[in-house]
Amino acid sequence: MSKSPLLNASAAIIYIVLVASVMYYGPQLAGRVDGVIVPIALLSLFVLSAIVMGFLFLYQPMELYFSGEKKEAIRILVRTIGIFGSMTVVILLILFFAHAFI
Repeated sequence: MSKSPLLNASAAIIYIVLVASVMYYGPQLAGRVDGVIVPIALLSLFVLSAIVMGFLFLYQPMELYFSGEKKEAIRILVRTIGIFGSMTVVILLILFFAHAFI
C-alpha cells in the first residue's frame, strides 16, 4: 500500500463501509435466497476481508522489515493500527451520541 498510516487506515475504513453497505443493502436488492450460496458468499467475503486488511495493514511494514528497516516498519504498523483504532472510536462515539439524542 503506502507508507502513510493515515492513508492505510482510511482505506481500511472505506473498505469496511463498502462491505457493510453491500451486506446491508444486498438482501434488500436480492430478496430472500435459500440454499448454500449465502454461507459460501459470507465465508468468501470473510476470507477476502482478511486478505484486504492484511494487505492494508501489513504489506508496507513487512516490505520495510525484510529490507532491513525494522524500526520504520514497526513505526508504520503501530501508527496505522493507532489511527485505525482512533477512527473506530470516533465512529462509535458518533453513533452512540446520535442514538442517545434520537
